[in-house]
Amino acid sequence: MKAVILAGGLGTRLRPFTEVIPKPLLPVGEKAILEIQIERFKKFGFDELFLATNYKSEFIESFFGDGSRYGVKLFISKERRPLSTAGPLTLIKDRLTEPFIVMNGDILTLINFSKLYQFALQKKADLTVAIKREIFPFAFGNVYFEGNFVTDIEEKPDIVTNILAGIYVMTPRIFKYIPENRPFGIDELMKNMLKEHIPIAKYEMKEYWLDIGRVDDYEKAQTAYHTHFKKG
Repeated sequence: MKAVILAGGLGTRLRPFTEVIPKPLLPVGEKAILEIQIERFKKFGFDELFLATNYKSEFIESFFGDGSRYGVKLFISKERRPLSTAGPLTLIKDRLTEPFIVMNGDILTLINFSKLYQFALQKKADLTVAIKREIFPFAFGNVYFEGNFVTDIEEKPDIVTNILAGIYVMTPRIFKYIPENRPFGIDELMKNMLKEHIPIAKYEMKEYWLDIGRVDDYEKAQTAYHTHFKKG
């Protein structure tokens, strides 16, 4: 089975760390973020992995080689210019001849990739998105009123939302909707598909998930490694 890890981002919100090495190679515990992701994919039977790179791609290629030490076949795809999140897939579309998973290269998660993949196959959609229910505490009370008089208050209500988890299953038919040779995001892809009434399936994940987008997230990742990802 095949998976693509999007590892070409600049990591601007994690500077100064990413001025030295690309974000997917930042150490989390005893391993790089990408190492953890590769090992998770291997655990669920994904043995042909593609790393879509741009920024400091030579670092990533030198670090991982052909993937043999992880028990997978690893291919490095290099963008000549930034192509956003969906655009890089067109560079390797000739190799993506069966349904495949796409994941952002800055995510730590315990998601069962096999269950997600099988779910997507059953739904027969060209795009399946993993979503995660998140609850955010709100710092202020909410006031309800009619005219000039207060009718009720709600003290610091939680904000509940469903977010895109940055993990997708796509079929080769998805390339009908992705233009080549220009930046194109997965968000644009989804909006265009919805406008055309093309079904997009959703998979609600329950497992641990963390997007390492900011410095405080990177600090959380260190704790998460020892809690969820360190073996033994």
